[in-house]
Amino acid sequence: MARKRSAGLPTRKQILDFIASSDQPAGKREIARAFGLSGQDKIDLKRLLKDMADEGLIDSSPGRAFHQSGGVPKVTVLRVQAVDDGGTVWAVPEQWHAENPPPRLRLIERGRRDALGIGDRVLARTEQKGEGFIAHPMKKLERAAELVLGVVKREGTRFWLSPVDKRERRELAIADLKDAEAGDLVLCEVTGRPPRASARVDAVLGDPFAPRSFSLIAIHKHGLRAEFAQEAIDEAHRVSKLPLGEREDLTHLPIVAIDPEDARDHDDAIWAESDADGGWNAIVAIADVSFYVRPGSALDREARARGNSVYFPDRVVPMLPEELSADICSLKEGEDRAAMACHLKIDREGNLKSWRFTRAKVRIAANIAYEDAQAAIDAPAEERIEVSSPTCSMPPMEGPVSSELVEKALKPLWACWRALFAARQKRDPLELDLPERRVMLDEKGRIASIAPRDRLDAHRLVEDFMIAANVAAARALEAKKAPVMYRVHEPPSREKVVALKDYLKTFGIEFALGQVIKPGTFNRVIERLGETNGREEIMEQLLRTQMQARYGPERLGHFGLALASYAHFTSPIRRYADLLVHRSLVSAYKLGDGGLPPGEEERFEPIGEQISMLERRAMEAERETVDRYVAAYLSDQVGQLVECRITGVQPFGFFAAVEDLGGDGLIFAKDLGREYFRYDEAARTLVGDETGETYRVGQRLTLRLAEANPVTGSLRFELPEGRYGGGSSPPRRDRTRGGGKRGRPANIRHNNRRR
Repeated sequence: MARKRSAGLPTRKQILDFIASSDQPAGKREIARAFGLSGQDKIDLKRLLKDMADEGLIDSSPGRAFHQSGGVPKVTVLRVQAVDDGGTVWAVPEQWHAENPPPRLRLIERGRRDALGIGDRVLARTEQKGEGFIAHPMKKLERAAELVLGVVKREGTRFWLSPVDKRERRELAIADLKDAEAGDLVLCEVTGRPPRASARVDAVLGDPFAPRSFSLIAIHKHGLRAEFAQEAIDEAHRVSKLPLGEREDLTHLPIVAIDPEDARDHDDAIWAESDADGGWNAIVAIADVSFYVRPGSALDREARARGNSVYFPDRVVPMLPEELSADICSLKEGEDRAAMACHLKIDREGNLKSWRFTRAKVRIAANIAYEDAQAAIDAPAEERIEVSSPTCSMPPMEGPVSSELVEKALKPLWACWRALFAARQKRDPLELDLPERRVMLDEKGRIASIAPRDRLDAHRLVEDFMIAANVAAARALEAKKAPVMYRVHEPPSREKVVALKDYLKTFGIEFALGQVIKPGTFNRVIERLGETNGREEIMEQLLRTQMQARYGPERLGHFGLALASYAHFTSPIRRYADLLVHRSLVSAYKLGDGGLPPGEEERFEPIGEQISMLERRAMEAERETVDRYVAAYLSDQVGQLVECRITGVQPFGFFAAVEDLGGDGLIFAKDLGREYFRYDEAARTLVGDETGETYRVGQRLTLRLAEANPVTGSLRFELPEGRYGGGSSPPRRDRTRGGGKRGRPANIRHNNRRR
């Protein structure tokens, strides 16, 4: 039987773009066929679509519903959220206290005389059907309204609401405009059901193209909890006044926090000194969040429901109220702070020999930006600023790092790091150096620049100290037979490795399947590439081959870091997983109050699943917001030629991003010219049958920017010659077997190779 060659799992954005552009219903089968998925990738796609449905990223119409299971009471109050074109009514639980987003239920309205509309509330009996839920209304309750975020459009004398969510294709008539004007971003109450549904403006949020609106759209779209319950705010104020109590006093040590220049909080700080054996004593001091956020408290419920902080260029949606996250738990220079101290013993080869954990009091000597720390360590001694001795009671520093702080704090850290780095190289973890975009805003919140972040030794130094502390936390809990919330990264599946082998073969690179796959296996591929043009392209494919990291209570190792035991311990201000590890350490080492409650480990598996999902949701919201900033940055270049790089090739066309900026735009194969284009699954290329013209991932080319929409974050490109690459004529009608009738672009031949 013919077996399709796996093309690799698409990203969330690529799936959304495909669904939005498809003329036919795009279910799991259609998406798998369009992206050429087979084997394990189809299984992974099912999981991804389920995650996207849980996160509210895709529609849940009949035939393609991917609901999360569990957590719905047998009888509950539901609020009608949507009525699709077929008349199917969808609702969500009105009260939802679980950590995961609420599921959508299909309402069965048999025998009802009064049809339900958006905003209606019903008491309903629920039951599970497969992976989803249905509900049977028992009693209609007092009506409420749905809130939808959108942009006001004007057509003649009428005003319409155009939702910012690409899933929502309807435009609603606005019955009450209030003070809104055409072009405003508004939050509306939507009542009624199609075709008579209407919107009333509830709040005018301003210009949808204003930079601060971009993150607001993501917050609303992904259901992020932007506001804290008053109970949690009051509790944060109360616990922030707690005395630090009996703790190990580390205030005499020049411990420093090295963070991004624009850091909103400071979880971690580090210190090191040489020992008599040629090795190192080091301390990684982490904010003692477990001291302030106790299990079962209002703060704990909020933190678990959020899972993590979400960082946007203009704001942060924190896991904890700002009185804790940005103040009392944040390790600020010159301030006494509660910390969980990880004491490390490192030998001269950089191996972790021993560890111990204490609750400590620290006074950070300096908060230093990565760039300043790197400049200070690289600068000649005569260029450093001389100040008084860098004790922890020194006043806050401004400007360059002092000479004494370099000598007493940074130089020992760098020397210890060189040993850690040597051990890291021996361990041979996965080294994929792919650029990360950084959006810089001016004082008015406007885009000043978008550029890749620099990767400095200072970044690597902090990363390696954090990895050492994370390993120590996991091993310490294992030694105590205590619960661990591991950071799990499993090896790639065989299906992904087979697909990689076929892909690399198109570049003339052999990849043996019989070998034991280790991180270094992929590093050797990168080394063989040198500085060739396809280097970045192949590194991205190597990244796609990896499994997605997650949280869980099983010790399955971290493949990418080449570590058998690994847990997240170093960021409890912004990650709930780290807070759980802290609590387990408090209990295991009898460090006082705030430990893990008895029996909590039994919930680690579902908690791990939920915080993994919430992490993916946060990453998606952050990426989408950066895409909106990129689209806004490019909006005044519409019609101009821009240098792009192809980021993905599929049977229906290819995705391209602007060089050094990012973003993602789609060009359909039908718009590439008059000839037929054949999709080669192994090479992941589109090849013209007549000219042999080829489009492949990583290829650089000049395209015309046809559209840049900051509200949705989408870009659209055209070939420089116009809509049809070879001239003004439209593409020829497909005469190949099956062309144009199964959702496949009409001028593509799909190359299915047999196994």
